[in-house]
Amino acid sequence: MTSDADASDAAATGDVRGDAATAARKAETLIEALPWLKRFHGETIVVKFGGNAMVSPELQRAFAEDMVYLRYAGIRPVVVHGGGPQISSMLDRLGIPSEFRGGYRVTTPETMDVVRMVLSGQVNRELVSLINEHGPLAAGLSGEDAGLFRGRRRGAVVDGVEVDLGLVGDVVEVDPEGVHAQVDAGRIPVVSSIAPDLDQPGQSLNVNADSAAASLAVALGAAKLVILTDVAGLYRDWPNRNSLVSEIDVAELEALLPSLESGMIPKMTACLEAVAGGVPKAAIIDGRVPHSILLEIFTQQGIGTEVVRGATDAAGVAS
Repeated sequence: MTSDADASDAAATGDVRGDAATAARKAETLIEALPWLKRFHGETIVVKFGGNAMVSPELQRAFAEDMVYLRYAGIRPVVVHGGGPQISSMLDRLGIPSEFRGGYRVTTPETMDVVRMVLSGQVNRELVSLINEHGPLAAGLSGEDAGLFRGRRRGAVVDGVEVDLGLVGDVVEVDPEGVHAQVDAGRIPVVSSIAPDLDQPGQSLNVNADSAAASLAVALGAAKLVILTDVAGLYRDWPNRNSLVSEIDVAELEALLPSLESGMIPKMTACLEAVAGGVPKAAIIDGRVPHSILLEIFTQQGIGTEVVRGATDAAGVAS
């Protein structure tokens, strides 16, 4: 007959074994990350923060935790963000109509005032605050600060006709010294996607955050660019979900680009710009997945679609 004491000892032993098994699985996870910790230690990774991750409090916190984790793992993260949903919401509240042409927001001077207010005064501050809940790590910057970005106005082609987008531009020059200073001081720079107009001093431009992140990644000599999206990755034949591409080289992506959905083209173009500019790898990942950054950086299979110049080595870690 088993006594109550024997039963209690057996239960305790089972608990210990269960705890040990859990600890062993955690150790295996940490060891799995070792090749990537070695690969990216001391390297800069530029992350474009956007999509649903920007409007979900849970995903915002998970993203902030990922940035802090990278920082304490010896990696140098730099964040670039837009703020489309927040800009549209503020324009609605102010009674200012939102207009899009060719996938770009038509930006009047009145709209540009709202863009600056929301990106630098709201989105940037909120993200910096979330990261700084884990310590005084993040520093907010605007692309207007210290000549970080310089832009030039652009139009768009809609149905074969060139249309005026107003104060919308592309980043054409980057001075990364301000970002270098923050990173060298151990901080996580958080950069809003606004650029002074190179051709019209005193005027600022609303620039695409994907392209801005790519330009900054090139200027910083980053080891990787990661762009958060609201899809699982690049599909070769959308909406066939079995056509998800895990890795693609530059030549194949350039051939595929004209056939992509309009919303995917700026993101994949940014990846191409980064890799063409010397960044070894660029990826689009599903920002709806909590801790997607860690899954992309520290696991063999990654998450989403990675753009590379050529084949990876036998270990699966890009040289």
